Amino acid sequence: MEQLLLLNNSSTVSFDDSNPKDIKVYIDGKEHDFGESTENRLDYAIATKRKKYSQTLNIQFENLLLLTGAGSSIGWGVGDKIGKSMVNLWDDVDQLLEPEVFGKLISKIGYDERWEDGTIIKNLEKVLSMATPAIPYISKDDIDIEACVNRIKAYIKDACQLHLPENSPHTVLLNKITKRKVTLPRFKLFTLNYDMMFEQAACESNFVIIDGFSFSQPRIFSGRNFDYDIVSRNQSRVKEEDNFIQKVFHLYKLHGSVNWEKQEKRIVQKDQTESPLMIYPHQSKYESSYEQPYFEMMSRFQTYLRKENVFLITVGFSYGDKHIVTAIIEALEQNPSFQLMIINRGIDETNENLKPFIEAASKYSNISIVSETFEDFSKHYPDLKAYNQDDNRKIVINIPSI
Repeated sequence: MEQLLLLNNSSTVSFDDSNPKDIKVYIDGKEHDFGESTENRLDYAIATKRKKYSQTLNIQFENLLLLTGAGSSIGWGVGDKIGKSMVNLWDDVDQLLEPEVFGKLISKIGYDERWEDGTIIKNLEKVLSMATPAIPYISKDDIDIEACVNRIKAYIKDACQLHLPENSPHTVLLNKITKRKVTLPRFKLFTLNYDMMFEQAACESNFVIIDGFSFSQPRIFSGRNFDYDIVSRNQSRVKEEDNFIQKVFHLYKLHGSVNWEKQEKRIVQKDQTESPLMIYPHQSKYESSYEQPYFEMMSRFQTYLRKENVFLITVGFSYGDKHIVTAIIEALEQNPSFQLMIINRGIDETNENLKPFIEAASKYSNISIVSETFEDFSKHYPDLKAYNQDDNRKIVINIPSI
């Protein structure tokens, strides 16, 4: 069966493993001739894929954005608390509520999504989407749906209290992707995850995060904080000149965070909160994104996608969130200088969410799709030299003629 490793308009890398003893590797539509070489053919295909996507990543795009989804947290954590997939969460909720209660819940709300073989599709997001509006219409004497929904949300909140392991891909990637000329706009990290893995990675490597919250205590949210930057005036040669320091990036959490809390009319960051401000898995996420602070985050995302010379990398994003996908499609259609790279565990041409992008990648040069895990992508992201603002300056000394 032929499997794609990389796909774009100018490059394609795939392999056919229908006969494991004689794997065929296809590069740019042609079968690669190994001759009598005993080289591991699959390793060669993977190395070729990484070489090709590294060529793109080596370009210094003016506006660099990274969007991460659940795939950047699944499997990472410390001890028995690690990031979970929606299927894992379904199984955990089944045990949390007890199979009999959970079965009654999905029966009462009419959830019956099934695969072709008859097994149920474990879509907890759809269950929450159907259960919440059903609360007023089903008697608590039958089943207390509101209590079930609250327990599910409390469990999701607890499951997102993750701790960063040593040598995490989050730390590795941050240290590489932020190596940019300091005169360029700051690197922007957008994430749909509630956990604080990237914040912990930033702290571990002494980064400064501009996340929309004030640097005073308590940390209060205001969209104007994204317009600020951090400079060192002491290193400037002239008084009016700003010297942008390294290791600073912007962080936008589009669906909220485990350390955000709403207090009357303000939103603050707290180490511990019982009621975190989060958009829980729900099909009304699109509508919720029009409330603050989500609206500010989403508005910034759309604004940056419209800028010139912008490169968006998505990692671990399922392309199932309508409001996010709509913004990306608009950028592809309206912004001629927009580039998109999709990093996914596999390139599944039957995946309904990715199918339109896979078809477009074969036609247009500004879309690349790469089959790669978050860990391997972080490991093989090109480690560019650290840029300094003085790199391109020339010292001119005028010597008077004698």
